[in-house]
Amino acid sequence: MLLRRHFLAAAAPLAVLPVRARAQVQAKKPKVVATFSILGDLLAEVGADRIELAVLVGADIDAHTYQPRPTDARALASAQALVSNGLGYEGWIDRLAKAAPFKGRAIVATAGVATLEGAPTPGHNHVHGPDPHCWQDAGRVRRYVGNIVEGLSMVDAANAAFYRERGQAYDKRLVTLDQWIKDEIAKVPAAQRRAITAHDSFRYFTAAYGVQFFAPRGFTTESEPSAKDVAALIRLVREQKIKALFVENMSNPGLIDQIARESGAVVGPRLYSDALSAPGGPAPTYEAMMRHNVTALVAGMMKN
Repeated sequence: MLLRRHFLAAAAPLAVLPVRARAQVQAKKPKVVATFSILGDLLAEVGADRIELAVLVGADIDAHTYQPRPTDARALASAQALVSNGLGYEGWIDRLAKAAPFKGRAIVATAGVATLEGAPTPGHNHVHGPDPHCWQDAGRVRRYVGNIVEGLSMVDAANAAFYRERGQAYDKRLVTLDQWIKDEIAKVPAAQRRAITAHDSFRYFTAAYGVQFFAPRGFTTESEPSAKDVAALIRLVREQKIKALFVENMSNPGLIDQIARESGAVVGPRLYSDALSAPGGPAPTYEAMMRHNVTALVAGMMKN
């Protein structure tokens, strides 16, 4: 009996060690990388303090033309998960992930989202696949959140219930946001729901909320319109008496300023299309971005 008691006393610490080791592993936050600021905000909503979050393309920066840095590769090399938009939006991400190298779980936010065809590039009669700007429809962003919840739960199963609860709470807010946008746009007479932006990133907004956008550029800011395209747009603004002209936060305002100057229209408040504002700005979160944009659009379109 004495021998058995001594054996149990010696074995007890050994039995506890694996549990403690597992607790330490579970207590370590998974490193998660988001490709750009809008995804970073969605991840922060779902993951909160259970993840260590890094965002590659920050506030007011254009992900279309972003040039990755060595620090981005280092962040990916140590990450357990990478969340990207997909649909070719981050044209540089595959090269960066290979160079890092990234060995974690890739989470594509647009997986399963119903997509729209992209706009033709100015001067060409063909399109370049699906338009990647799905986040312009709050209803579609609900699928983004679902994909993020699923991905984080696979990376960090110990906190899966937490991620599901956070995702469900945020989903309810997205439903409320979606209805608010519809109610606000409904205040504008249908014939006046027209606006000019620098590049064609609002096709999903059009499909969801019934606002018609005209843009001199295609759905990527890398495309450049011809003088003929710009002249045609100026004629359109004059003929249809469009007063709602908007510059986007990560775009050069020169083209919109030219259209306003030659058409007699007035440039309205800055819209946030592909990137959030810095903290303290008008659009530091996805919800704030959509509310800011809708408020600006409604005020501008009422003048059409």
